[in-house]
Amino acid sequence: MSKMKKGTLYLFPVTLGSNENIQKVIPVYNNETLYGIRVFIVENIRTARRFIKKSGHPLPIDDMQFFELNKHTPEEAVDTFLKPAENGEDMGVLSEAGTPAVADPGALVVDLAHRKNIRVVPLVGPNSIILALMASGFNGQQFCFHGYLPIDSQQRAKKIRELEQDASRKSMSQIFIETPYRNNKMLESLVKTCKPQTLLCVASDLTLPTEKVVTKNIAGWKKETADLNKKPAVFILYK
Repeated sequence: MSKMKKGTLYLFPVTLGSNENIQKVIPVYNNETLYGIRVFIVENIRTARRFIKKSGHPLPIDDMQFFELNKHTPEEAVDTFLKPAENGEDMGVLSEAGTPAVADPGALVVDLAHRKNIRVVPLVGPNSIILALMASGFNGQQFCFHGYLPIDSQQRAKKIRELEQDASRKSMSQIFIETPYRNNKMLESLVKTCKPQTLLCVASDLTLPTEKVVTKNIAGWKKETADLNKKPAVFILYK
């Protein structure tokens, strides 16, 4: 008796922020693939349902199955999420914004898929980290993404100095993010902590109508009036 063919796990990038025009940033092929899937592993069910509905998926939302994977998901539950793929059904992974499994809990289920010999297919789409690096003018050959920096002001300043030193010593772009409502505090810390000639790129609202990418040295940022409050942003330091 032949073994049942396993399904494929597709990684679907979604829009960044509240972008209403999906067709501008999501390739047609992605939607064509999405339309053939009814079982999804998602970071947030509500936002995933909204994205799928905007994509024009032909199936009623209530006929779909969703597994929620985020920081609140018990580790033992994740092991059950891929049962449909093990039984031959294709599945999709959706982040809350941007690319699944990059600065995203989806990496857990992708790792599991590899261990279960389930084919994983990443699809093209928006990734704020890469888009910011592309637009920064900084070194795209050597870069490091650090995720979130410490919340404590003293620890954050210490980390910023470390990143600044690495940027200078290694000629390596140092990329990090912050919770949107703390963006202004982050910018304030960077301006206060870094040397005047250190370069800083701030890329906010990427792919949205309000998108803004600014690269200048810290001395220049001291003269800049910028309000990043509640705007998704990526910060990059360079020598």
